[in-house]
Amino acid sequence: MAPAVTERMELAKLCSSKDWSKAIRVLDSLLSKSCAIQDLCNRAYCYSQLELHKHVIKDCDKALQLDPKLLQAYILKGRAFSALGRKEEALSVWEQGYEYAVCQCADLKQLLELENLLRIAKQNGSISCQNHVMESSGLSVPASGSVVSTKASEISNENGKSNGKIKPSSKPSKQLEAHDKLQNGSNLNVKGDEVSGSQSNKKHESHSTKTNGMDKKLAGKSMLNDSSDSTMDSSVVYGEPSDFSDICSESFSLSEIQNELMDEANRSKKFCVARISKNKSINVDFRLSRGIAQVNDGKYAYAISIFDKILEEEPDYPEALIGRGTAYAFQRELHAAIADFTKAIQSNPSAGEAWKRRGQARAALGESAKAIADLTKALEFEPNSADILHERGIVNFKFKDFKAAVEDLSTCVEVDKDNKSAYTYLGLALSSLGEYKRAEEVHMKAIQIDQNFLEAWTHLTQFYQEMANSEKALQCIHEILNIDGRFAKAYHLRGLLLHGMGEHRDAIKELSVGLSIESSNIECLYLRASCYHAIGEFKEAVKDYDAALDLELDSMEKFVLQCLAFYQKEIALYTASKFNTEFSWFDLDGDIDPLFKEYWCKKLHPKNVCEKVYRQPPLRDSLRKGKLKKQEFSLTKQKAVLLQAADSIGKKIQYHCPGFLPNRRQYRMAGLAAIEIAQKVVKVWRSLQNEWKHSNKGAQKHGKKVRRKEKLNPPSQNRGGAGCSTSSFLEPSISCSAVEDRSYGRPTMPWHSLYSLAVKWRQISEPCDPVVWVNKLSEEFNSGFGSHTPLILGQAKVVRYFPNFQRALNVAKAVIKDNKYVRDKNDNIINLNENGKLHEIMNAESCSDLYKAVGQDFWLATWCNSMAFEGKRLEGTRICLVKADQIGHDFAIRTPCTPSRWEDFEVEMTSAWEALCEAYCGENYGSTDFDVLENVRHAILRMTYYWYNFMPLSRGTAVVGFVVLLGLLLAANMEFTGSIPEGVQVDWEAVLEPDPNSFISSIKSWLYPSLKINTSWKGYPDVASTLETTGLVVAALSTYSD
Repeated sequence: MAPAVTERMELAKLCSSKDWSKAIRVLDSLLSKSCAIQDLCNRAYCYSQLELHKHVIKDCDKALQLDPKLLQAYILKGRAFSALGRKEEALSVWEQGYEYAVCQCADLKQLLELENLLRIAKQNGSISCQNHVMESSGLSVPASGSVVSTKASEISNENGKSNGKIKPSSKPSKQLEAHDKLQNGSNLNVKGDEVSGSQSNKKHESHSTKTNGMDKKLAGKSMLNDSSDSTMDSSVVYGEPSDFSDICSESFSLSEIQNELMDEANRSKKFCVARISKNKSINVDFRLSRGIAQVNDGKYAYAISIFDKILEEEPDYPEALIGRGTAYAFQRELHAAIADFTKAIQSNPSAGEAWKRRGQARAALGESAKAIADLTKALEFEPNSADILHERGIVNFKFKDFKAAVEDLSTCVEVDKDNKSAYTYLGLALSSLGEYKRAEEVHMKAIQIDQNFLEAWTHLTQFYQEMANSEKALQCIHEILNIDGRFAKAYHLRGLLLHGMGEHRDAIKELSVGLSIESSNIECLYLRASCYHAIGEFKEAVKDYDAALDLELDSMEKFVLQCLAFYQKEIALYTASKFNTEFSWFDLDGDIDPLFKEYWCKKLHPKNVCEKVYRQPPLRDSLRKGKLKKQEFSLTKQKAVLLQAADSIGKKIQYHCPGFLPNRRQYRMAGLAAIEIAQKVVKVWRSLQNEWKHSNKGAQKHGKKVRRKEKLNPPSQNRGGAGCSTSSFLEPSISCSAVEDRSYGRPTMPWHSLYSLAVKWRQISEPCDPVVWVNKLSEEFNSGFGSHTPLILGQAKVVRYFPNFQRALNVAKAVIKDNKYVRDKNDNIINLNENGKLHEIMNAESCSDLYKAVGQDFWLATWCNSMAFEGKRLEGTRICLVKADQIGHDFAIRTPCTPSRWEDFEVEMTSAWEALCEAYCGENYGSTDFDVLENVRHAILRMTYYWYNFMPLSRGTAVVGFVVLLGLLLAANMEFTGSIPEGVQVDWEAVLEPDPNSFISSIKSWLYPSLKINTSWKGYPDVASTLETTGLVVAALSTYSD
C-alpha cells in the first residue's frame, strides 16, 4: 500500500479516536510533501479541538492564500478569533466569507452556517459562542470564548455541571501577560488562550522596562510561542495537490468523519471522567489541554504537575515536554525549560515549536547566538512565519546585529502588516543604523496601528531625545500620560529630558511623581539625587544616594548607577563642606584623592576606594560647623545684569547637531565662566602692558620683540609624576587673580589656571559628570588613560559623532599612506607596505573594508604641526579600529595623556598662551580696531587648536575649550554674536586637521563675520566678588526669573 494511503488511513483512525495531537503530526507529514488546501483546513480543525486558536488562524490564512473563496477556512478562522475574544475580527472574517459564498457555487450547509453566525452576531452586538455544532466543519466553539471549551468529546473538571449535563462556562477568554522578569531581565509572555512567545497574528500588546542599557520587553514579545501543543508546522512547499486514484489517498474533510459522533454527543451531552479514561489518547489530549489552560492562567506549578503525569506514561511525549518547558520558563527555570525543549527536539526533530521556544529561552538567558540558531531552524519548518521573524528580529536587535534585525522585522511587517511591536523594534534598529527618517516613520506606523501602544510612544520619545528634539519628545510624553497617568517610565523620561535641558527643579518634580508610583526605581532615585546635588539641596541628595545604594538590583546597568551613586555622594559631601567658603577653594582636582577620581571616571566598584582613600565628613559635620548654612540668593540689580549677560554669551556654545540638547544651565555656566575669564585675563594683560611700558621702551622703536622659540622653557617643574601638578597648576591663589611678575615677558597667570577657571565652572554646573584633569589621576596617567569618543559601536552609529566618520576615515587613510604602518593593541608595528595592503586601504569605504585590509585590531596617531618648534610634530589623537565583541567594529578616537605627550603639549600651550599675550599687549593693547586685532584672533584660535588636540580632561574638553575662546575674545574687546553653524563641531574641526593654520582657516569663515567690537562688557559686575561663595555660584546656576 502506498505510504500516502497508509498515512491517510492512520489519520482517519486518529481522528475517530480523537487523538488530535498525533493527527496533526500526520497532517504535518502530508503537508510537507504536498500542500493540499483541505489538509490545511483539516489541521486547522485539529488545532481547534486542542483550542490552539492562533494555529487555526495561521492555517486558515495559508489556505485562503491558495483559495480566497474557501468557506470552511472563513468559518474556522472566524471561530478562532471569536474564541480569542476578538469579536470584531471574527465578524469581519465571516462577512468576507459570506460575500464570496453568495457570488459562487458554494456548499449550502456552509453558506447557511455563515448566515446564522452573522445573524447572531449582528442581533446580539457580539458573537455568541454557544455549543453550536458545525455540521460542515465539525468544530465546537467554547461558550463565551472560555479558555477550556466544553467539547462533546472532552470535559474539564472546572466546567460547571447541572443534572449530569455540562453547563457552558461563562469564563471569558483571557489575554494574559506574564511580567515575570527573567534572570537577565528578559521576560516571558502568555497571550490569548495559548502559551505564546510571539505576538498573535493581528494584535500585539507590550510594555517596556529599561534594563541592560536598552528597553527590555515585558509582555508583548515573549519568551514562549503560540502553543504549548507540540504540533509544529512542518515546512510547506506550496503547489498543486496531488491526484490519487484511490479515494483513501486523497484529502478529506474531518467534519465528515465527525458528524455522527458530534450529533450523538449533542443529543446526550452526558460524559464522565471514567468514560474518557477508557481511551488513553483522549485522556492524554484532554490533560494536555488542561495543562495548557493552567499555564495560560499563570498556574505554572499545577500545569507542571499535569505534564509530569503525562510524561510518567510517555517520557518522550514532545507536546507535554514543550508544555512543561513553557511552564518552567515562566517560573524562570530557564535551564530546566531548555532541557525539556531539547528532549522534545530529540524525540521529534521536526518539532518546529520546540526549536522556536528553545530559541526564546536561550534569548532570555542572553545566549543570543544559540537563540538565533534555534529560531533560524524553526523558520525551516514555518518559512516566513511572522511570529518567528518577529522573535528573531528582537533577538538580533538585542544581540546588536541591527542589520539582521532590520531584515527580519521588515519581512515580518510585510507578512503581518499590523504587527505594531515589530514596527517599533524596527524603528529602534533603524535608528541604531543611523536611518533616522525611516526610524521615525516606522515608530509612527506602530502608533497608527494602536494609538494606545505605550511601548511605541516610549521608544519614539527616546528617539526624539537622542536626536535632541525636546519639543517632540515632550509631546510624546504628554501622549503617554494621557493613556496611562501612572506610567512611571514616562515620568523618568520627562525628568531625564528636563535634566538634559538644565531644568533641574522641574526634573525633580517629575522624578518624584515617578518614585511615588515605583519607589525602588534606581534610575529615578539616582537622577533625582543628581538634581538635588546640582541645586545645592545636599540633605535630599544624600538621602536619595543612600536609597539607591540600599537597593537590591538585577542588572549590570543598574549596578553601575549604584557605583556612581557612591562616588557622587562623596562629591556632594565635599561640595557641602565648601558651600560657605570662597568658590576659589572649591578644588576637586587638588582636594579629592587621585585614586577616587580614577575609579569615578572608570565607573569601577568602589571597594578599593572605601579601603584606601579618605572619606568625606558626613553631612551633619558640615551642618554643625555652619559650612552648610543656607544662603539666600537675592536677585539684586547687579546680579540680574550679570546673569542676563551670562545667558546671552553662554548660549553661543550650542552645537546645532543631532544629539545636543539646549541646556540653559550650561549656557549660564558658560557665560559666567567666559566673563570671569575675560576679567582675569584683562588683569594679566594690564600687568604685562605696564611692564611693557616701563621695561621695553627701547623695543618700541623696533616694533615687536622677536620671540626666540628655541629658548622657551615651560614653567612646569614636576611633569609626569602620578597625580603630580605643575609648579603653578591649579593653585587657588593663582587661579583666581593675577599675582606679581616672575620674569619679563611671561604672563602672570599660567595657561593651566586660565583653563582651570572654566573647568571648575563645568564641574560645579553638572556634578554627575566626572570632569577632572587627567594628570591629576593616579598611576593611570603614566599608562595613558584619556578620553575616548566612539563614532561607531559595532553596527550602531553614535548619533552625536558619526557625522564626523567620513572625515575621520579619510584622515586615517592619509596617515596610513604617509606612515605605511599602524600599531596593534600591544603597540607593535604592523607593516602595511606589502601584499597590496596599501592599495586595499586606500580603496576602503567602511570600517569593515579597512579592518579586512589590515587584518587585525589597530590604532594610528594623527599629528599636529608644532608652532613652538619648527618642523616638530606632536602626537594628536589616536584613531582606533577594533572588532566588536558581538557584531561589527568599534571605530573611535582615543587620546591617551602619557607623560611624554603631556610634556609636549605643555610646551605648546605655554608657547601659544605667551604668543597671545604678546599679540595683544604692546602697541595693540586696548585696540578696538577689528583689523588691528587680526593677530590676536589668530593667536586665540591657535591656542584653542592645541587645547582640543591635547584633550587633557577626562571629559568636557570641547565645552571648556569654547568657553575659554569666548572669554579670550571678550577680553580682547570682541564678542561672538552669532552661533556655531549647523553640523559644525569645533573640537572635531581641530582634531581632524594636522595644522593649526588649516583649523583657523576653517573656523574664521563663520567666526570672524560674527565678531563685534564690544567694550561694554567691562561694566559687568565682577564675577568673583558678586558670586563669592560656592553656595552663591550654585544658586546662580539654579535660579531663573521665570
